[in-house]
Amino acid sequence: MGEVSIETLALHESTSYKPVPFGKEMRKQFLFTPEWTNINHGSFGASPKAVRDKQKEYQELCETRPDPFIRYTYPKLLDESRAAVAKLLNVPTSTCVFVPNATTGVNSILRNIVWNDDGKDEIVYFNTIYGACGKTIEYISEYSKQQVKGRVISLAYPHEDEDIVKLFKEAIAASRAEGKTPRAAVFDTISSQPGLRFPFESLVKICAEEGVLSVIDGAHGIGHIALDLTTIDPDFFTSNLHKWLYVPRGCAVLYVPERNQPMIRSPLPTSHGFVPQTKSELVNPLPTSNKSEFVNNFEFVGTIDNTNYLVAAEAIKWRQEVCGGEEAIMKYNIELSRKGAASVAKILNTNIIDNKTYSLSNCALSTLVLPIKVGDGGVNREDVRKATVWMVDTAMSDYKTFIPFLWNSAEQKWWIRLSAQIYLDIDDFEYTGKILKELCERVEKGEYLTAN
Repeated sequence: MGEVSIETLALHESTSYKPVPFGKEMRKQFLFTPEWTNINHGSFGASPKAVRDKQKEYQELCETRPDPFIRYTYPKLLDESRAAVAKLLNVPTSTCVFVPNATTGVNSILRNIVWNDDGKDEIVYFNTIYGACGKTIEYISEYSKQQVKGRVISLAYPHEDEDIVKLFKEAIAASRAEGKTPRAAVFDTISSQPGLRFPFESLVKICAEEGVLSVIDGAHGIGHIALDLTTIDPDFFTSNLHKWLYVPRGCAVLYVPERNQPMIRSPLPTSHGFVPQTKSELVNPLPTSNKSEFVNNFEFVGTIDNTNYLVAAEAIKWRQEVCGGEEAIMKYNIELSRKGAASVAKILNTNIIDNKTYSLSNCALSTLVLPIKVGDGGVNREDVRKATVWMVDTAMSDYKTFIPFLWNSAEQKWWIRLSAQIYLDIDDFEYTGKILKELCERVEKGEYLTAN
């Protein structure tokens, strides 16, 4: 790389970018192979070449002088990225740290809460919870020897926002009526499967009124929808930066307001920043810092390449200069999602999952019903799993794309989730609609039954 100083790679010395139109021209800024249609941005995200190049610079700089970089330069650059993300969320930098992903964020929260030993504590959540977070609640219940248990709220979409709010209030009331203590509630900004927006702002208010800790799984939040956490004021919030903010994976923000930071005693895993309540002879080998215990805990969590954390600020800068800023990105993605979903629904002669106020679709994810008959004259119910796997695999092998399929057992129908993004346009959705139509026809012919 040549003689490159730390100062040369500081954020204020970063590259200036030129604006690029959304759609096919913007696609060139990413690394997709020519034949691949990335209609599933929501699962793992994607980052621009320019941001990845910046990360490579930091990686190479680290290799030139590992100790000075890891011990002294890394924390300074990390603070710059934390500050940029905090500004985007409208919160103090002191309330934001980075973790590898939102699942780790949710685990960091729930595993640090000290549950009451009377066995009455409950975690309230919806049946649309992300699977890993649902498993986390089950694990904590098991690990705590049932000191805390989960209380699930079942949703059958489409719901209006006020219906979800009503069910949430009823679940809290039911918990107390049964002599339980609703200690915490976990809910999404936008659920993963199905991909629908949640009335999380209203749920936070209810939690505050009811004395329940609000834990927002914002995996699909930052960079996707506008978020003002000072106004929303959740007790805890985590969000992937590698999905919709274009930071290289995996990277997520964990927001904990200062009032709740004493609750978060340790990151996962526990590392040098942990301050035990009892006297310890162990010395922190890292440079002395005047940052808070919360920030120090998460700054260094074992040796791992976290240079992706360092380019969060660069990704935000890229979004501003290349894309025209957050509002322009969100406007394009949400409009494309609605228009694209409508075009796919027309091709398939099916319907989009939404409510009368269109609040569920007020995001860049859309969920549609797949028009395949199940039961009499259609796919046998015992073959649903096999047909699902076949459709996923065939979409990748024959059509060079990935489409998330969700089996809705209550309605005995498949749902699909599509993602809009700045590197896509309406042509990509129309192509996806044609793919899905062919897949449906091939399933109806029983082609999946002969698959190995």
